[in-house]
Amino acid sequence: MPPIILIVLGGIAVLIVFGAGIALVAGGNRGNVDERLEQFVTSSDVVDIAEEIEVGGRGEDLADKMDSALSGRGFFAPTKERISKADVKLRVSEYIVFIFLSAIGVGLAGYFLMHQELWAAILGAVIGLQIPRIYLSMAASRRMNAFDNQLSDTLNLWVNALRSGYSVLQGMEAIATELPPPVSREFERVVQEVRLGLSMEEALNNMYNRVPSEDLDLVITAVNIQREVGGNLAEILDTISYTIRERVRIKGEIRTLTAQGRISGWVVGLLPLALAGFLYMINPEYMGQLWAKDKPWVLEPYLPCGWLVIGIALFMMLMGVIAISKIVNIEV
Repeated sequence: MPPIILIVLGGIAVLIVFGAGIALVAGGNRGNVDERLEQFVTSSDVVDIAEEIEVGGRGEDLADKMDSALSGRGFFAPTKERISKADVKLRVSEYIVFIFLSAIGVGLAGYFLMHQELWAAILGAVIGLQIPRIYLSMAASRRMNAFDNQLSDTLNLWVNALRSGYSVLQGMEAIATELPPPVSREFERVVQEVRLGLSMEEALNNMYNRVPSEDLDLVITAVNIQREVGGNLAEILDTISYTIRERVRIKGEIRTLTAQGRISGWVVGLLPLALAGFLYMINPEYMGQLWAKDKPWVLEPYLPCGWLVIGIALFMMLMGVIAISKIVNIEV
């Protein structure tokens, strides 16, 4: 079969699989009260109360039932926390479905692209299992960076609100109204949680669990101390704002100076693998000599020379990526 036909069939299979997953997730539904409380409250006590509410006789959908069944598993809480940090509109059961769909889709693509080789399907499935996790990590990282970049302006607005006579909660409402996401959304959640009965300290801790920023930790500590012992919160936040601005400026300069090193790390890690895959698609018999269990031997009949070459190459690539990562990652 011509390679172009295999590529087309693999692409169609991937689209069908992912389309089925999107349809499955989009078909879910939940009660209005459940949806609104789940959106703003992450404290387990309030969520337990919300789950007992029935609206118009509408019960749980399939995803809710799967979440209830999985809630006692050890992986449920860490997975839910990762989804919350990334602010992705998925439940744990839906995320697990996407993991399996990703594994199936990438496995099928590898099987058809690599001339119907079983090892390519297995390798593709393993890579597909990691794609949703990598996506969540990248989304959480982007959200964290955006939050850190907005935090200085947030504190400036908060300080001005406090100096003009606003309370701490009213200052948060001004932040939720005036600033763009993700800062506005996080402070809006804090305001909503306080209105639903949580203490200020619990609501701020929930926000820190969703956005574990070191700068935010300083702000939350200052607010909690001021609520307990008093003091001029506006002056404290103003000092923290200046510190955060300087840290963001230094981080930006470091990121600019280390951009070439980060790109070198990506090239060292991905270019050899991409080139090997491209050559295998063009001439599988030529590349297949690397892992063929045949002469020449390093340790006959267990270790052919090609296996040793592949192992050394992967080890050197890994060491290069680690070395470059250590060089360009500078703590501020």
